[in-house]
Amino acid sequence: MRRIWDDAVRTLGGAPDAGDLMERYSEPHRSYHNTFHVASVVRDSWALADAYAFTGEERAILTLAACAHDVIYEGKPGDDERASAAWAREHMAGVEEEHVARVESLVLATITHSSEDPLAHVLLDADLAILGSEPAHYERYSRAVRREYSQHDDAAWRSGRTRVLKTLLDREDLFVTEPARQLWDAAARINLKRELQSLA
Repeated sequence: MRRIWDDAVRTLGGAPDAGDLMERYSEPHRSYHNTFHVASVVRDSWALADAYAFTGEERAILTLAACAHDVIYEGKPGDDERASAAWAREHMAGVEEEHVARVESLVLATITHSSEDPLAHVLLDADLAILGSEPAHYERYSRAVRREYSQHDDAAWRSGRTRVLKTLLDREDLFVTEPARQLWDAAARINLKRELQSLA
C-alpha cells in the first residue's frame, strides 16, 4: 500500500510520503475498515477504471483517494471522511493544488456516496463492491462491521443496520457505473435481502 501511494504521488509530480498509512489501517479497532478493505477498494477501482479513458493523472488521483478514503476511522461518519481528506492533503507535498483538491473531493464524496465526478463514481462503486461478493465473504463482512459497532447493544444494532440495508435496497441503482452494475448489482441485492431477513 505504501508503494502504491508513493507511486501515485510521483506520477503527480510530488514527493512520496505515505506517512502512517499502513499503521492507520492496521489499528486494532478496525475489523472491516482495515488494510484488506482498502486494498480491495484500490483493486476494484482499478478494474472499473479500465472501462474508461482516464488519463494517467486521473488514475493516480483515483488511487490516492482509494488509499486515503478510510485512513482515519473512529466510527464517526462525516468526521472520519473529513479527517481522512485532511490526512491526504498533508501527504501530497509537491502535488499541484488542482490534483490535491480533487483527491480531497473524492474522499469527501464517500460521506454521501454522491458526486458528479466520474472518478468518484468509480471510487464509490469500488467501496461498495463488497456488497456483491460471494455469500460467505459477505457474511464475514457483516460480522466485521458488527464488531466495529460493538458499543451498541443488539437492539440498537438491528435497528440501525436495518435502516441502512433498506436505504440501499430502495435505491434504483446500487452502483453508479455500468460495469459495477453488471458485476455486483444482482448478487448485492440478494446479500442485502438475506441480511435484512436475518435481522428481522
